[in-house]
Amino acid sequence: MLDRDRTRWNAKYKAGSHDDDLPSAVLLKLADQLPTRGRALDIAGGAGSEAVWLAQRGLTVTLIDVSDVALKLATERAQRNGVSLETHRIDLESQPVPTGPWDLVTCCSYLQRDVWNNVVLAPGGTLVWIHPTVANLERNARPSARFLLEPGEGHAIIGAIPTLTVFHHQESWISGRHLSVVMASAGN
Repeated sequence: MLDRDRTRWNAKYKAGSHDDDLPSAVLLKLADQLPTRGRALDIAGGAGSEAVWLAQRGLTVTLIDVSDVALKLATERAQRNGVSLETHRIDLESQPVPTGPWDLVTCCSYLQRDVWNNVVLAPGGTLVWIHPTVANLERNARPSARFLLEPGEGHAIIGAIPTLTVFHHQESWISGRHLSVVMASAGN
């Protein structure tokens, strides 16, 4: 699976320009609830728009993705913006999330329901997961249903992790997409 996923995502990142990609509008709106120091992990962070923004806010950021091309783009973006990132090529279907604990973990538009079982937050750490739901298909043909959350599923997945407490959950149309936004914290 790693070679097929890597090849597909490398082709996607080679085909388009990602210089103007902006961080998730949802993440930007949540900025006042996110830490500005400590260790952050950006899961499936692609070309680094969220990771660079987090680094600019003062966090030490590790970005993981399956695509070599995306990681190169993220490193170049970080250099242009005067920050640094630690990057790792990881296929989360066969390799574990890097060891925590993390003060912040973000994930925008990546669905692997069991990845959260291996994420370790520091006491007081924050997790943010932003992902489209099946309602997204009412207005958008992509991603297909197999890559979408059912209603309430994001909250249920994160809420089932005994070390985390969900403190924010929203499902609504945001910037033309129907998104589930889940925020959770680790106990002190």
